[in-house]
Amino acid sequence: MALRHVRLIAVNIDGVLLNDTFSPVIHRFVAGRGRAYTAELERALLSQSQLTAATVLAGPGERPEEVVAAYFREREEYLRENPVRLLDGAGELLERLSAIGVPLICYGGLGRSHFDRHLARYAQYFDEPRYVCTDGFRPGIREIAEDVFGLRCDQVLFIDDVARVAETARTLGAAFIGHPTSYEHSFQRQLMREAGARHMVGSLDAVDEELLRIVDAEAAGGRLWQDGTVRGAGAPGERVTVGT
Repeated sequence: MALRHVRLIAVNIDGVLLNDTFSPVIHRFVAGRGRAYTAELERALLSQSQLTAATVLAGPGERPEEVVAAYFREREEYLRENPVRLLDGAGELLERLSAIGVPLICYGGLGRSHFDRHLARYAQYFDEPRYVCTDGFRPGIREIAEDVFGLRCDQVLFIDDVARVAETARTLGAAFIGHPTSYEHSFQRQLMREAGARHMVGSLDAVDEELLRIVDAEAAGGRLWQDGTVRGAGAPGERVTVGT
């Protein structure tokens, strides 16, 4: 298939291609510090730089760097029993996206070694620089579109699991498909609806040619963030779009 308007597809690594190993750890980390886990707190933590998120969680006299170190110790403990793995349908998704004929890249808040370790066997699907670490400029929509690729934000489609990315995409006019986590304590599906995300999927199989054509047509017509509210909840296997 050929796209009329979109000139780059950017796919988030954790929560889209790899399983969500952040929401469970963050929830456990917050609860362990005696904090109530709310939608507002989750929004303040996800898709932020490590130090920004740590500042939100730091106790009296605690330095953000100490919080980051404690968080990653908690994460390593979690990963011993719940290792990082490729999500069902991720390989097939990359094959579909790479066949479209526009550049495809991956991005996320961890360093390049995370990509190299878990997605090396799929590296051929991505275009240079293949992976962009966004920890220094989260969520990274403007930087990826303009600074890395020299495109307008409306020419880029982002596929992500975090509502803050949807909020920024709406502000900048970028295309967005949400893949919110199924983690029971997460508020991301709710926050994506509140952000006005037009498209959410419960499985990667739902990001198919039909949906990509719809998003591309909306981008071409300047209708990415107009009209209606999202129907449904984006359950596994379900594709949810807004009414027009």
